[in-house]
Amino acid sequence: MLSARSLFQEILDNDDSFQLFCSIAASGEAQGGWENGRIAALVPDSQRALAPKIARHGADEDKHGRIFNALLRKRALEPVEVPRETDYTMLLEARGIGLAHDKLRRDEPLTERDIVIYLAHSRVTEERASAQMRLLRKHFGSHPDIGRAVKMISHDEDNHLAYCHEELLRLAAAGHGRLIQATLRESALTEIAVYRDVSLAVMAQMGRILAWPRAKAAMLAAGIHAVYAFERAAGWRRMVSLRMPERLDALGGPASTAPEFA
Repeated sequence: MLSARSLFQEILDNDDSFQLFCSIAASGEAQGGWENGRIAALVPDSQRALAPKIARHGADEDKHGRIFNALLRKRALEPVEVPRETDYTMLLEARGIGLAHDKLRRDEPLTERDIVIYLAHSRVTEERASAQMRLLRKHFGSHPDIGRAVKMISHDEDNHLAYCHEELLRLAAAGHGRLIQATLRESALTEIAVYRDVSLAVMAQMGRILAWPRAKAAMLAAGIHAVYAFERAAGWRRMVSLRMPERLDALGGPASTAPEFA
């Protein structure tokens, strides 16, 4: 019977599929680290208090990239090129989610509106990241090879999501509520479509590597389409709600290091 645990165990047990999985994850985290680092450097004066938190977010993402690369090294594997159709962060940017890279490469301060949009986009993508890592933590938190990495990254992703909620609520109270809600809705509907496309592409790559039977590949693809249908109908709403998190000031300190991995 197919399950999230059995599927990921199969990917974990094969060097080639594990190599691709970690390479995709490391690439996305590295891009997120660069983006947050640039945003922290360009924060407008009106939101300077956010700069250390955004920098911390970027440092966490960089750390996650190092962790995935370290997991590869532990198995004497090298990162491989990420197929374009599996590059979640790049495809999101191409669809207008996140601040454009050409803007981030300029040494011009961002606007307060840019920061609001950045946080709204992050709230959506961090919802996905947090949910995915909670699933991995549930099934593999005690795994001897990847358990410690999974728990560390999951904790960070929960912090990132809490930070987005708290800061967006603060900005909503300051008069940005309409922009926040409009951006959240647009971002959520775009993200679920990109996530569907990337999931199909990743499963196609894994099916090729692991020589899945056609029936198994078709069942997985049908499951991905079913998740998309649910999220398109109603599930996206969980990505646009805002609530004050239990964990306040989640990014208020320095980023933790990962010497045991990196």
